[in-house]
Amino acid sequence: MDPILLPSQHASSHDLPDDPASLDAVLATAAADALAAQQPDGNFEDPAADDDIGDMGLGVISLLCLAWQRKPSDDPAVTDALRRGVDFFLTHRVFRRDNPGEPFLRVRDSGLPYARYMPGDGEHPFGDWPSTVWAMLHAVNVLELGAGLLTDGQYAEVTELALGYWRWLTEASMFNPQQTGNQALGAVVAGLMLGRHLDGVSREREGKRVTTAAMRLYTDVIRPSRVTDRGFALPAEHGAGHDQNYLPISLSFLAQAHRVTADRLFLDDGAELARHLDCRLSARGFDYGGPRYSEQHCGAEGLLGLRYFSAHLATDLGRYLADRRVAYYPLARTGAPSGHFAFTTVWLCQDDSAWHRTPSFPVTTPYSLRHRDASVSWTGSHTPYLIDAGGAAVIESVVAGQHGIGPVLGRTLLTRALGPLRVADASDGDAVARLVTKAVVTRAQVMLSVQQLWVVEPRRTTLVAVVPAEGCDFLAGLPYIEATAAGQRKIVTVAEPGGTPFDLSTPGAVLDTAGTLLAGSMAITSGAALRVVNPPAGRTSFNSAETIGLTQEQLAFALADDPRGYGNPDAGWHRVTDTNHVLAGPLPDSPAGTSVFAVRYGPHDDVPFAAEVRATADGVAVTTPGFSVVIGDPAGDAAGEPVLRLSYRSPDR
Repeated sequence: MDPILLPSQHASSHDLPDDPASLDAVLATAAADALAAQQPDGNFEDPAADDDIGDMGLGVISLLCLAWQRKPSDDPAVTDALRRGVDFFLTHRVFRRDNPGEPFLRVRDSGLPYARYMPGDGEHPFGDWPSTVWAMLHAVNVLELGAGLLTDGQYAEVTELALGYWRWLTEASMFNPQQTGNQALGAVVAGLMLGRHLDGVSREREGKRVTTAAMRLYTDVIRPSRVTDRGFALPAEHGAGHDQNYLPISLSFLAQAHRVTADRLFLDDGAELARHLDCRLSARGFDYGGPRYSEQHCGAEGLLGLRYFSAHLATDLGRYLADRRVAYYPLARTGAPSGHFAFTTVWLCQDDSAWHRTPSFPVTTPYSLRHRDASVSWTGSHTPYLIDAGGAAVIESVVAGQHGIGPVLGRTLLTRALGPLRVADASDGDAVARLVTKAVVTRAQVMLSVQQLWVVEPRRTTLVAVVPAEGCDFLAGLPYIEATAAGQRKIVTVAEPGGTPFDLSTPGAVLDTAGTLLAGSMAITSGAALRVVNPPAGRTSFNSAETIGLTQEQLAFALADDPRGYGNPDAGWHRVTDTNHVLAGPLPDSPAGTSVFAVRYGPHDDVPFAAEVRATADGVAVTTPGFSVVIGDPAGDAAGEPVLRLSYRSPDR
């Protein structure tokens, strides 16, 4: 089988050069390519584009204005090309007649200008609202950068166009009809920037009215509609809060809103989004999940926000694996800039914040532990769903429709808490640990207090679990992707050290190992036996023969309510009934009536792994090559607080 690469996760965002000289070179290339690709009628659009067309030309014009401002040219051909581009846009891409089929207008036949997602009548009018937001953002950038480049008549016409766009977005149309937070934030930023511009051209009354309306939309409409995940308030994106593609774009809008207004509200709200993203991202910047794209990442659109808030929070948000195909700006099929999302390119070049690339390790957040090359991330109920080590990632497994990483009894995953859970953190030397205690229930209605401890070191993550029941296994996660020079590659085979690769798509096949499993560049090692059980056949079994060629994102869309994901395509992932099961057995010296597990995730060349367990007066003691822990009684101390003692000793390497 050919390598299966994730479509848009390639390399860390903060590895892209972004010093002034590099950005000047980027802009010079963009301008030269745009001028070379301009069509005879002045059009700067991608002639092969089939969507996102309505804002393209104006976006290219804004990039040309920025390039000229950074390095003015006395070549009249540049000014002539730019003005012809403006004329084409004003003549052919400003629509005032309602788009047939537009379902969200509050005022019919308003005559106000808007931008179409696709130019033809009735072609996907659902996309006209965001296209108009983007076009307005381009228009304001042209106004701020184009003085002296546009003719006086063009400048006046673009000013009225931007104001007309604002009125169409907020008066003629329902606001934010796609219920997508980043689009709503974009509209607010467009209004704030336009209001500032109008104030600067002696139209203070209009400017104040627009600015006031934009702030009211943010405080009274967008903020109250936020949803909460893991204690963080997030803009709603197509039915949920987090989105792997759109959340960094929202960060860019909040960064720009703070740059424009200096209002602390935007800085604080952006910091909340950034902290949420920091919890989710693995040590290498991988994550998945979200209502619009399950694992698709943005590129240039998120750079400003990631950089701005990495500096503000002093954390390495820029490890986020970005889409390098659109590193600084989206490209047309011609190789020239498409103009779509060009406003983020403009803002990045105007901003002087700097990446924060090297945080103080280890990093402890409310829902993740991270230490250099290894990490673990938890859901809101502290169920692990993402483990990273050895340049590879394990994601949540699915057993009988239950998602997570944790102990299983029969076909029941023992991770769903019946009530409040308890968390204890500890650190010692070069290790950081978290103990999670949950009350869970079996199919037989037996309540168990399950304890899961995660210890993260610079190169490895180790799990220790204590379950007060016998006959359990530990579901160690689904080996999913490894880093390669070409990007993140899906893992389709695993193997014992020196053994024949085991195909993960053979229905029902089982691999019994001696305790170590090589999954891509990661080694999963248990202190007891390991086995791999493949899912049965069927399109709802991830990595079955029918789905082995699909990524998690592709399967999520295939099982979603509709093919384009206008609702919540991530719901499709939660319709998966089974995945491959990597099952670790309990340690042979587990105390009577108890199953104790020890599983390590690390690189292939790690030191040999062994785990010893014994019952002590203080609780269960477990010793591994790198650390020793004592996990107290699940009832906790006299105050009910969890008891955890960690002792770190550096392993051989």
